[in-house]
Amino acid sequence: MKQTALRHAATVTAVAAVFVLALAGPAAAHVTVNPSGTATQGGYTKVAFRVPNESDTESTTKLEITLPADSPIGSVSVRPVPGWTAVAEKSKLATPVKVHDSEISEAVTKITWTAAAGSEIKPGTFQEFDVSLGPLPQTEQMVFKALQTYSDGTIVRWIDEPTTDGTEPESPAPVLKLAAAGAAAPSAAAPAPTAGAAAEESDSGNGTAWGIAGLVAGLAGLVLGLLAYRRAAQTTP
Repeated sequence: MKQTALRHAATVTAVAAVFVLALAGPAAAHVTVNPSGTATQGGYTKVAFRVPNESDTESTTKLEITLPADSPIGSVSVRPVPGWTAVAEKSKLATPVKVHDSEISEAVTKITWTAAAGSEIKPGTFQEFDVSLGPLPQTEQMVFKALQTYSDGTIVRWIDEPTTDGTEPESPAPVLKLAAAGAAAPSAAAPAPTAGAAAEESDSGNGTAWGIAGLVAGLAGLVLGLLAYRRAAQTTP
C-alpha cells in the first residue's frame, strides 16, 4: 500500500513538473516593436523597440535593428537615449521612394544602439528605443530583424519571420502591423487593441499569464504529491 501511494505521489509530482516546464517556456521575453498609436499605410508613426534583458548575469550592450529592404522608409529619426549612441546606416535603393514630393535614392536600412559603460540594460530590466518612421509602406506588416548583444559577447538573433499558421517561431523578429489607409476607426465604446497593444499582449500576456499558470499548477501538483506521501506514511503500520 505504501509503495503504491508513493508511486502515485511521484507520478503526480512528475506530471506537475512537466506541466510547469511546458507552460513556462513562452515566458521568455523577446525584442518587440510597439507603435504609440495606430500605424497606417502611407502615414507616419513613432515606434518603440522594447528590449528586455533575459540573462541572469550579463547585461545587454548593443541592439541592431534592420529595416526591411523591400519596404524602404524615406524618413527615419532616432530619439536620443541617455548613455547610448545611435548610428543609422543608409543604403542605395533599387527603386527611389517619394518623400514630401521629392524622390530619394537611399534610405536607412539599419540602426545600431551601443551602450556606454554603466548604461547597459541590466538583468531584470528593459529599455525602449524610439524611432520616428514614414511614410509607411503599402504592406500589411513590417518585419524588423534584431540582434541583441550581451556583455559576454553572446548575440541573440531575433530574426525569425512570422509563421503562416500563426504559431510563434523560436526567435521571433519584431513585427509592426500596418492598418490600411482610410480604414474605419475603432468604436469609442468598444475600442480595438492597437498593434502595440497586440504586440504587448503577445509578449507579456502569453509569457506572463501562462508562466504564472504553469507555476501555480506545478505548486498544486507538488502539494498533492506531498499529501499523498503523508497519507501513505500515516496509514502504513
